[in-house]
Amino acid sequence: MKKSSLFILFLFWSLILTAQDRITGESFATRSEVLAQNGMVATSHPLATQIGLDVLKNGGNAIDAAIAANAALGLMEPTGCGIGGDLFAIVWDGKTKKLYGLNASGRSPKNLSLAYFEERKMKKIPSHGPLPVSVPGAVDGWFELHKKFGSKPMTEILAPSIDYAKKGFPLTELIAWYMHRTVPFFESQGFPNIEDTYKTQNGGRLPKEGELYRNEYLANTYQKIAVGGRDAFYKGEIAKTIEKFIKEQGGFLSAKDLAAHKSEWVEPVSINYRGYDVWELPPNGQGIAALQMLKILEGYDFSNISFGSPEHLHLFTEAKKLAFEDRAKYYADMDFAKVPVKELLSDDYANARRKLIGEQAGTYAAGEISAGETIYMTVADREGTLVSLIQSNYRGMGSGMAPPKLGFMLQDRGELFSLKRGQANTYEPGKRPFHTIIPAFVTKNGKPFVSFGVMGGDFQPMGHTQIVMNLIDFGMNLQEAGDAPRWDHTGGASPIGRETHDTGLIRVESAIPYPTVRGLLDRGHKIGIARGVYGGYQAILWDAENKVYHGASESRKDGQAAGY
Repeated sequence: MKKSSLFILFLFWSLILTAQDRITGESFATRSEVLAQNGMVATSHPLATQIGLDVLKNGGNAIDAAIAANAALGLMEPTGCGIGGDLFAIVWDGKTKKLYGLNASGRSPKNLSLAYFEERKMKKIPSHGPLPVSVPGAVDGWFELHKKFGSKPMTEILAPSIDYAKKGFPLTELIAWYMHRTVPFFESQGFPNIEDTYKTQNGGRLPKEGELYRNEYLANTYQKIAVGGRDAFYKGEIAKTIEKFIKEQGGFLSAKDLAAHKSEWVEPVSINYRGYDVWELPPNGQGIAALQMLKILEGYDFSNISFGSPEHLHLFTEAKKLAFEDRAKYYADMDFAKVPVKELLSDDYANARRKLIGEQAGTYAAGEISAGETIYMTVADREGTLVSLIQSNYRGMGSGMAPPKLGFMLQDRGELFSLKRGQANTYEPGKRPFHTIIPAFVTKNGKPFVSFGVMGGDFQPMGHTQIVMNLIDFGMNLQEAGDAPRWDHTGGASPIGRETHDTGLIRVESAIPYPTVRGLLDRGHKIGIARGVYGGYQAILWDAENKVYHGASESRKDGQAAGY
């Protein structure tokens, strides 16, 4: 064996031994929880967190602060979100003491048919270009949230982001890395307006870490939205600009599609997990996959199963496979497909599925779609309102379609339709695609407990399940629950039509010890190393006894939790 190979092996084992020591008893938390009485903001960017906190301190509520912070993230993290994308939210209203769900995802173009793809013998919708572009729902989501719960005027809410967009802000290490990886890719594909949108406004080059980044085009777009409302985006010059540009590129999204868009208030769905009610939104998102996993796992006594053990990861992975098999078959826009949500979350169904799990890795259909970038954020205010909000363009920056002089890129969520006839998620005009982004919420005895989310495409239901188990089964605090080592499972069957039957691949972070890896291999699992796609957890916990908020933001990314 070469010396270099021996060194790598030695380094790997050193990491494993260190990780094994941590698994056996030490806390995984990288810092303390953040504690505050009056309000809390947790986002994936410190400046966005501070913007949200300023809104709260100046008399705004959680919804005002969430919109302000999301607008900032669209500027400061264009590699994961923006007003070219969609939005989902769960809101606990401190006044009515109820949960509300918002599906602000957009629909496919009315003038694009399944026959278009079939005539061209296309097996899937492309990842980039004009064809995967669906209606961006985020702006309408802001205004729906604001109309129902907001208090401050939108001109005041969007003002901080407009100011930062004009004057500039320093790029963080992570976002600079993402931008220097993705912007050149879009340029290499020959997509128009990329240089003008991301470089020309910054002296003709992409800024590096610590250098100021500006986007005056986005400042102008935000200003129009702040003054003219949601119609300024969906029915005005912005919509006309988008239509003209997309049609020039050979796409189908029209001003009529934008004008017809509306968000939908939906009832969150839940299961009870060991006395805690875990809430997700119904499809077209994948939130109920987390609930299905928890229903199956509740049948095992984890007081006798240690965190990170072979049995823990084995049972988790087998539950995931079963839930994702249903995800591939059933999950879709419920205006077009009958999704048996009640049956999928029933005790009888969970019991039947659990009986399929044995001592060895099962060969159920697994699922993989994306490890794309996203932003998740959560906000709480002094009135007891908490909002769990997630927003994304999909595949990082999106489709590569940047309409001229608007300052943002359109999403490519349409890629997530299946082109196989007869499936729940088969492409249809005016249909919402299957979605990966999901917010989560936990209540106990009818009161708010935790608002949280985890980014990362397919990983999100797995991440939600891991967080819930870390908190409830393994007694971790809010910060430790997010910092604890993670793993995911990938395979091939998915709502976009891919099918396979094998054991898939479990990818583990380095803090999962070798005995666990060996034990999983003995059970027939294939093991790989995590690719770093599991970051992006934010959470707020309400301590009802002491009337204190606990905030957390994990160490894998730039996020920050702050309160007052």
